[in-house]
Amino acid sequence: MSIRRRTFGFGIALCLVALLAIGPAFGEYADVVLNKRAEKEGVRPVIYPHWFHRIRFRCKVCHSELGFKMRAGGNDITMADIMDGKFCGMCHNDEVAWGLEHCHRCHSGLPGLETGIRGGGKSGGPGLY
Repeated sequence: MSIRRRTFGFGIALCLVALLAIGPAFGEYADVVLNKRAEKEGVRPVIYPHWFHRIRFRCKVCHSELGFKMRAGGNDITMADIMDGKFCGMCHNDEVAWGLEHCHRCHSGLPGLETGIRGGGKSGGPGLY
């Protein structure tokens, strides 16, 4: 067996071992599930990728300037509010970020998820998506 083939095989084996050791992925500061109204309105729960937004914006952008309370489920958000440019709609307007015609990008949670923080915390666990 050539050295090149042996090195390639070793590399593949190392990647497989690394993937098995890592296990399921969790959000570093957790995803937020919003299901206060979603399923009652006939849509899937919202999965809000908090860390994805946090690496782009300071906390005050959403929690001060947009009015989000610092508690999962603490906001009374409706799609009408979002369409009126409030809460998520302030940025998700096809100018700053993609617009509201992509419902599945937010409403991606499995039915039955409770509002709260998931992944990486005490209440965390796999199975959000």
